[in-house]
Amino acid sequence: MGVDYYNILNVEKGATEDDLKKAYRKLAMKWHPDKNPNNKQEAETKFKEISEAYDVLSDPQKRQIYDQHGEEGLKDTPPPGSTGSQNGFNSRNAEDIFAEFFGSSPFGFGSSGPGRSTRFSSDGGGMFGGFGGGDNVYRNYSDGTGANMPKKPPPAESKLPCSLEELYNGSTRKMKISRQVVDANGRLVPETEILTIDIKPGWKKGTKITFQDKGNEQPNQLAADLVFVIDEKPHNIFKRDGNDLIMNYSVTLAEAIGGTSLDVTTLDKRKLSIPVKDIVNPGYELVVSREGMPIAKEPGNRGDLKICFEVKFPVKLTPEQRAGLKRALGGG
Repeated sequence: MGVDYYNILNVEKGATEDDLKKAYRKLAMKWHPDKNPNNKQEAETKFKEISEAYDVLSDPQKRQIYDQHGEEGLKDTPPPGSTGSQNGFNSRNAEDIFAEFFGSSPFGFGSSGPGRSTRFSSDGGGMFGGFGGGDNVYRNYSDGTGANMPKKPPPAESKLPCSLEELYNGSTRKMKISRQVVDANGRLVPETEILTIDIKPGWKKGTKITFQDKGNEQPNQLAADLVFVIDEKPHNIFKRDGNDLIMNYSVTLAEAIGGTSLDVTTLDKRKLSIPVKDIVNPGYELVVSREGMPIAKEPGNRGDLKICFEVKFPVKLTPEQRAGLKRALGGG
């Protein structure tokens, strides 16, 4: 059959008019060239394919010819009164179809011929014409002159509280969202969806994960983006300081003077035995290198673990203990 218009729109062969409208609305919003500045050439091609498919399948006469004879049949049988085109029948312009759904042409151009828009007139061929000279059009729109282009609302932000363990080890979170979408008839209807968020080891508070077009929709507007912002839940042992972890540890006076060892369970459940050989003064800090948080931009590297000591002094001593300490410390 050549080009498979049904496959391009992701619809079944028995698709109704509403099915076609819904499919076109979704795909045209996704692939409109102005929405894809980083892959404009691919978007232009896809946008034209989507528009061409909708133009054929939404027209009962064209759809019947296409179903019976394929794309070749359309080339051979231009509709009555048509001036024809390179593909054998006169198709509406891609931007004109888009404007029917979302308002008048976003670029404010009039037609330069039957079914043709100035925007696509430069190459003089193809079902929808070319995109030559379009760079200025895109720049104009980005400067705000495309007043009729559907506007995109500001993103909807939502906090995503994460435990320190999740941010240390990485995690996969499934988030069920509920939002309003515009159906093929322009009505707002509720929709639920499960979004997957892959939390990377070392992500920090304030990290943003953006899901394009997953916010609420409004008629004649682009869908808002949905943004999750990482937040850190408090931990009962560790406190994060950038890429480092800080923990407090209490020792007795005897341990502070005579030495001790610490047993620490890391955020990935490893057991560390850390010897303390120095005399521990109040406020003494022991640094254990590379036992802090993973560094997101340096895979395999980690910050440090900083252990802050508190010395527990005895409330009272017996005369014998006092005398023993004096002797031990050289005081008598």
